Amino acid sequence: MSMIGNLRRLSDADLSRLLAEPSLISDYLYSEDEEDASDPPFGEHADLDIDKAWHGIHFLLTRSAWEGELPLAFLVCGGTEIGDEDVGYGPARGFDSEQVRAIAKALEAIDPIEFRARFDPAAMTKAQVYPEIWNRPLEQEDTVGYLVDYYDEMRSFIAGAAKEGEALLVYLN
Repeated sequence: MSMIGNLRRLSDADLSRLLAEPSLISDYLYSEDEEDASDPPFGEHADLDIDKAWHGIHFLLTRSAWEGELPLAFLVCGGTEIGDEDVGYGPARGFDSEQVRAIAKALEAIDPIEFRARFDPAAMTKAQVYPEIWNRPLEQEDTVGYLVDYYDEMRSFIAGAAKEGEALLVYLN
C-alpha cells in the first residue's frame, strides 16, 4: 500500500463549489470521462503527482514529520478540508488563490540547491518520514535527487497556479 501525493490546480469558483458540495469531490478527482462528471462540469484544471516524495518534501521544508508553520507545511496541514469525504487517505484540502500565492512565495525563497542542502537521512529515518528509504546508499538509490526533482516540479507547478490566480487541492491516494 503506497501513499501518493497529488496536487490539482483549479479555479477559486470550483474550489468554492467543492466546499459547498463535498460529495462531488470523488467524481471531480477520479472521473475518467468529463461526461461522467457532475453537471454543470467543472472548469479546466492541471494535476501533479509527486509520488511518495510528498512526506520527504514536507520534512525538508518544515524539519517536522507532521507539523510545521504554514505556508510551508501545506502538504500535510492547512487549507480547508473538502467535507469528510475520503479520497484515498482522508479528505482533500483546498487552498484558495490567496493562500496559493503565499505558498508560492515561501517556496520561491527555497531554491533546489538550498532544498538539497536540507537533506538529512538520519533525521528523516528517526522521524519515520514516509516511505522510510532515506538511509539507502547512493549507489542503490539517489533518494535526495528523487526529492529534489519532485520539489522542483512542485515548486514550478505552484508558481504557475499563483501566476494564474488559481486555487489548489492537496490529497493523498
